Amino acid sequence: MKTIKKLAFATISFFVLHTTQLNAQEEIAPLTATEQQTVVDSISSKLHTNYVFPEVAEKMVSSIASKLGNGDYTTILDPQEFAEKLTADIQAISNDKHLRVYFAPGQIAEQRQAVTPEDSLAYLKRSVDNMKRNNFGFKEVKIMTGNIGYLDLRSFSNVAYAGETAVSAMNFLSNTDAIIIDLRYNGGGSPAMIQLITSYLFESDPVHLNNFFWRPSNRNSQTWTLPHVSGTRSPDTPVYVLTSSGTFSAAEEFSYNLKHLERATLVGETTGGGAHPGGSLVATDRFMVWVPTGRAINPITETNWEGTGVSPHIQVPAADALDVAYKEALALLTKNNTDERLRAFYKWPLAELKLKTDPVNVDPKTLKSYAGSYGPRKVVFEKGKLFYQRDGGTNYEIRPYSTNEFILKGLDNFRIRFLSEEGEITALQGLYENGGTDKSIRDKG
Repeated sequence: MKTIKKLAFATISFFVLHTTQLNAQEEIAPLTATEQQTVVDSISSKLHTNYVFPEVAEKMVSSIASKLGNGDYTTILDPQEFAEKLTADIQAISNDKHLRVYFAPGQIAEQRQAVTPEDSLAYLKRSVDNMKRNNFGFKEVKIMTGNIGYLDLRSFSNVAYAGETAVSAMNFLSNTDAIIIDLRYNGGGSPAMIQLITSYLFESDPVHLNNFFWRPSNRNSQTWTLPHVSGTRSPDTPVYVLTSSGTFSAAEEFSYNLKHLERATLVGETTGGGAHPGGSLVATDRFMVWVPTGRAINPITETNWEGTGVSPHIQVPAADALDVAYKEALALLTKNNTDERLRAFYKWPLAELKLKTDPVNVDPKTLKSYAGSYGPRKVVFEKGKLFYQRDGGTNYEIRPYSTNEFILKGLDNFRIRFLSEEGEITALQGLYENGGTDKSIRDKG
């Protein structure tokens, strides 16, 4: 059972891609009745022994055995189609989205060829190298305007290999005023990585995250935050977690834990609904089955998200979740600060965000009226657009976010406002993200 524990919450989408690539490289022999019987018998045995709910395992085994005996699978000669059909049949009984049959001869052969210690190390190195090419799931880490940290996390990789990357990412975000963790494309992974990342969001006193029951060993286990992490914790920083219907497994646990610990605001869609950890088991020379062997039991709710998913605090389409969370974070920071310069700093990105949903159109006659020289600054109207330049430097296209205020395309920390008196444009005011301003009088003539 050690393999199952190591592969707990494995990301199914990666496994499918990997095995599909391997299968595409070889001739695929058609199924025989004998192989179908062997596959059904082996999967049935593994479900009986390992599946988290024995009574459900019995129903699944009975169903596929009956279908095989009735000839329901007789016309299926394509192994991939057979795997998909078996998956559909057992999921129809269990409603368990983790439970899945794979046609994976290349994967199985590669595992079985790792006979010597050297073979095993080479096999492991290939797996780790593949994770490295995806930066262990840490797709993007950045600081957004307004000092909002952003982490696009595509998987919860094994801490033994991804730990340093996780530590670097969380420390990079440690000086931000709010953190957005994007799990919209995250299909799961390691519970140890959940534990590590979550530990950065709390003080050093241990916090109870989750409980698990493991059916094969009939035991219970618990996960808690870590008493020590490398670098800086962010226990008081507001956290927003982005979700989608594709957020699954370990990514759901992370979201569920933080939601019920009241440590994060979830924004997006209800997640996929997979709460049963487990791992992949070889059934035959060509087929594998991913079997859930345990179930999560949250210490606060005393249940989990299996079949229901994790519902967000703010329900919006996944495509809009980042902008919504960004606005929420900026609004919270603005509300919680009395310093006017800080309030201006947090309000600064809102203008550009607003343009995505509510663009401002200024008529050409008004735009033309802004063109002219303002000391070292020059504004030109060309092909229906305005362009700004200072001291012969870079020429920026400018876009209105009100009738007289403009964002410079490609320059985040500076904007301009046109000032008027008695209907005449008299000056250009420079606006800075820290709340500062300056002014250039319009040249006469």
